[in-house]
Amino acid sequence: MKLHNKIRAIMGASLILSASACESFLDVNENPNNPEDAPISGLMTNITYETSLNVFRSGSAVSNYVQYLASPNPDSGSDTMEPLDFSGTWFSLYNVMTDLNEMNKKAEEAGSLHYLGAGQVLMALNLGMTVDLFGDVPFSESFNFTTVTPKYDDDQTLYGNIISLLDQGIANLQGTTSISIGNDDFIYGGDVATWIKFANTLKARYLIHSRGGSGFSAAEVLAATTAGFSSNADNAEVIFFEQRFNPWAQVAINNSNLLLGGWISEQFIEALDGTSYPAVDPRLALMVGTTDDGEFVGTVNGAGRGNAPEQGARSTLIPGQYYTSTLSPVLIATYAELKFIEAEAAFDTDKARAFDAYMEGIEAHMDMLGVAAADKATYLSDPSVNVGAADLTLDLIFKEKWVAMFLHPESWNDARRFDYNYKNFSPPANLNPNLGGNLIRRLAYPDSEISRNGQNVPSVTLLDRIWWDQ
Repeated sequence: MKLHNKIRAIMGASLILSASACESFLDVNENPNNPEDAPISGLMTNITYETSLNVFRSGSAVSNYVQYLASPNPDSGSDTMEPLDFSGTWFSLYNVMTDLNEMNKKAEEAGSLHYLGAGQVLMALNLGMTVDLFGDVPFSESFNFTTVTPKYDDDQTLYGNIISLLDQGIANLQGTTSISIGNDDFIYGGDVATWIKFANTLKARYLIHSRGGSGFSAAEVLAATTAGFSSNADNAEVIFFEQRFNPWAQVAINNSNLLLGGWISEQFIEALDGTSYPAVDPRLALMVGTTDDGEFVGTVNGAGRGNAPEQGARSTLIPGQYYTSTLSPVLIATYAELKFIEAEAAFDTDKARAFDAYMEGIEAHMDMLGVAAADKATYLSDPSVNVGAADLTLDLIFKEKWVAMFLHPESWNDARRFDYNYKNFSPPANLNPNLGGNLIRRLAYPDSEISRNGQNVPSVTLLDRIWWDQ
């Protein structure tokens, strides 16, 4: 069964083998109170926990680009698509991958196939997030503890690594092992069958990115969706605990204490309140807060809050909702996401299957949020939503997936693949003039990486596209 226990404090044995792609080292010591060698179980504890935080960190980095969130301050770089420094996100991704490299070596040496398989799946996920944010990144020379200035690997080649890691992970998880994963796994509590579904769901996620490109196989994506999640009960998530709140809850709490953040974009509000689309979406009230007057009012990206006060006049993330309760899960991958992937993959060849998957994706997300049955039925029967197989469009699939992937970094991958072509999606006010009126396609390489490994850092602009974004 999936692990539903609230996460306990991270065990002292779950050491972070702190290392970046450009400066890796191990602390050599003989202090018995400071163990030199982290056990596999301790590494798994830290890896599953920190992977969920990497999803949050990556989602936080890009949520303004897809106009879930907007800054209350005018000309904010997060809104206007300036080249921001995401050194912290970079280090966090590489720290987890360094731990994974160590755990996978230990698992292989011990013949612990299930730990190895789960580790390969999580390596694919963390590498995938890194490539999708930055493009070419170090990987092949990143974990040997001697190379301090590793080369950058080609992003398309790294995608081959991602799919290979997932295939290897599935094979190892399907094998027999003498050492079973247990409650040190904060995602599934050692449920190997669901780990296999998770791996296939991720495989579908990464394969769909190249839709429309040479070598893309819709059949391969659909095979992965069939072997992936079968309900919301399979969702990959980490549930937080009293001593360490869900990080989006902390954003909402901070905002209520006037540390402003988590303000909702006008684009998101108007997509759900009946302005941009005919149907009023009942999910809106379960995802974001209202003004003091009980209305949903968004903030224009790049323009700031104008003369609005710091509280009460704009919609924000508020404590206690599905995404922002202190004990809410951080969602890594969901059944709803998988159904929208299936809808997109089947769209060109099997409209009936695509339509069924599209409708099931909406329903799965509504069930996850706890939408009332009557409200769900009303929305799902609305003719602008329930258009039938013959009238289904990619625009509708991407729009509904955008809603269902609220605050998740995968939404930026979709937005770029869709060329930001959501209905009424407007460029932010005061857009970075260096973009020439275009919208951002990648993050800038971190300042920390440029200072440590500058001779290998590729020369790119914010408009240079990731390999699949063509």
